[in-house]
Amino acid sequence: MAKYGRKAQSKVKRAMHERKRGTLKSGGSGRKVKSRKQAIAIGLSEARRAGAKVPPKPGGRKKAGGRKKSGGRKKSTGRRKSSGRKKGGGRSSR
Repeated sequence: MAKYGRKAQSKVKRAMHERKRGTLKSGGSGRKVKSRKQAIAIGLSEARRAGAKVPPKPGGRKKAGGRKKSGGRKKSTGRRKSSGRKKGGGRSSR
């Protein structure tokens, strides 16, 4: 039985043609794609989104849920670490 469906084949074919023409752009940065492997990966990911028969990405599937990301930095409590020295001038008074 075939691993990939016809829709996946056509998406990859279109991505490869766009790469050859120089019009294929990557998703995040929008830069031109020059790599053959990257063009194939873009075609397969588009096919996955379109619901084509494509095996899952290698490396195992990520579990849904899990640990939530915290939004931003933790708030300061107002205390600072002391270096062990007292604040003041350069000399000690006797």
